[in-house]
Amino acid sequence: MSRKWTKLLAIPLLAAMMITGCSSNNNTNTGTDTNAEGGNSGATNANATNASEGKPATWIADRKIKGLVFMGTDDYTEEMNPEIKAKIKEMTGIDFEIEIMKAEHSIDGLIAGLAANDLPDFVAFYLNNSGRPEMPVVLKAARESMFTDLTPYFKDSKVYSKYLQDDYLPIDTKFGVMFRPEFQGSAYFAHMNIQRTGGQVTWKGVGGPYIRKDIVDALGIDPRTITSTDQLYELAKKIKAGNFTDKNGSPVMPIGPSYWGGKEVGALFNDLEWGADDQRIKQTKDGKVLHEAQTDYAMKKVEYVQKLLKEKLIHPEFFTMDESRATEGALNGSWAIIADTHSYQEYNQDMHYVPLGPINQADGPYQMQISYKSGYSAWAIPATTKKPEEVVKFADFLASREGKLLWKYGLEGRDYTLDDKGNPIVKQEVIDLKAKDPNAAKKLGFGGVGNNWGDILGSTDNDNMADFGEENYGDNASSGLFPAVEKIATFWDFDKKVKEGVVSDAYQPTAFIGEFDRGTDLKAAFDNYNDSLIQAYYAKSPDAAKKILDNALKQMEAAGLDDYLKLLADKNADPKTKVKL
Repeated sequence: MSRKWTKLLAIPLLAAMMITGCSSNNNTNTGTDTNAEGGNSGATNANATNASEGKPATWIADRKIKGLVFMGTDDYTEEMNPEIKAKIKEMTGIDFEIEIMKAEHSIDGLIAGLAANDLPDFVAFYLNNSGRPEMPVVLKAARESMFTDLTPYFKDSKVYSKYLQDDYLPIDTKFGVMFRPEFQGSAYFAHMNIQRTGGQVTWKGVGGPYIRKDIVDALGIDPRTITSTDQLYELAKKIKAGNFTDKNGSPVMPIGPSYWGGKEVGALFNDLEWGADDQRIKQTKDGKVLHEAQTDYAMKKVEYVQKLLKEKLIHPEFFTMDESRATEGALNGSWAIIADTHSYQEYNQDMHYVPLGPINQADGPYQMQISYKSGYSAWAIPATTKKPEEVVKFADFLASREGKLLWKYGLEGRDYTLDDKGNPIVKQEVIDLKAKDPNAAKKLGFGGVGNNWGDILGSTDNDNMADFGEENYGDNASSGLFPAVEKIATFWDFDKKVKEGVVSDAYQPTAFIGEFDRGTDLKAAFDNYNDSLIQAYYAKSPDAAKKILDNALKQMEAAGLDDYLKLLADKNADPKTKVKL
């Protein structure tokens, strides 16, 4: 599907899907598929059958499984190594193939792909939580019987059966994404990247704004002392006055966009953000739930951004720049401050960029927010897929330790050896290749070298230390592949921030739009507000900006904003539906 086709189809389709996608509760896919469950009843005897036929215990079926991935190429790589593919075939019988649906915005590709209704064996898409924009889209598809009920097949699985345990999934994953009450025990998408144990921080990456170290050294400042947007503004002025240049000798932009392209970056403007930058709903200290547009923060942020734009302290395309240009600017050092990146990025393992801040919150000092368990991305099996139980079995294999060893570490002997505990030791030649030529290393075809095809179906029930004896790829070999990670964590005082952090298991504020009687209209009004906020940043004056935001607020109010905020307050009062406010 060409990008042009995607754009042409996505615009009218988005409107059509949103009209019926959120408020309807007329699901025909209720209950469980007893025929499907019966068809999978022989799974427990599969190993004995495989052995008698001379097949490995991991054998599933001699077939092709193809997936269509509605996510960015920066996150996933569709090109698979032939030797890895051959090993998958040898172990499971599966000829595995993925295709990434390329679109300017991944959700546009998702909408267009579902509308075309010509889907392969499975689809995968972004879905951090039930408040993500993708949720109404895939929810509508499930209600219209486009997806297979996964519950019967999970029952006979080894890893995914944990999803059926009462205390395994976080509440938003369980009741907001997968086992929604309206589906009466059925689940039509598998939420991914669930940690095995809750309340732990297993990823030691430091994300958020970073600043060039040579610039802070030249200015004689400690970037960790920049904890407010007022201090950020003064720093940006000093950077501009310093006449710093990038690798090409061109003047640097004091504040550049996210490494991944133009967008809102809450971490950079944290003390001007009312709630998370993709939610914009928060509770006041006296318990009142408000949308950002109902507070002073909206105009404060607009006036702040307008000041930065007017004084040329922030890139004029900060909110709109495409990913390739934003990344190129970061790699060239064209942005003195990168609005958002993280410490595992290969380009910064020499720490020529260091963390800035963190910026304090709107209602007090910075405090790390830790999810009890967090989900990221999801997959579903179209109703048209033949023998869907084999797709689930393959996903279950990839989620097992044996499967993870393959897609995380590659091939034993070629890419790693095993120590006396059975844990992988990455081979030195792989370490050297990854350090010398990351693109060549990626062609080896597994997650440790940046080819993350296995994440899509296999990254869940995660506990690297328990499974492989190391938190990060290569630690057992003292590889030094990510030398900056521990140093940056120490610099940023990561462990202290984790200790002082807040662990929560709660819903996102926008998670309940699907059950709100005017949810479709309100979702459209929320989207319009987000667009209006960007327009307000670029308005000719603060008065013009305020008029834009006032109109957006009126649309939200007409769509039932106040009633929805009351619904959130009621939900938050129930321990079973706590909301991140």
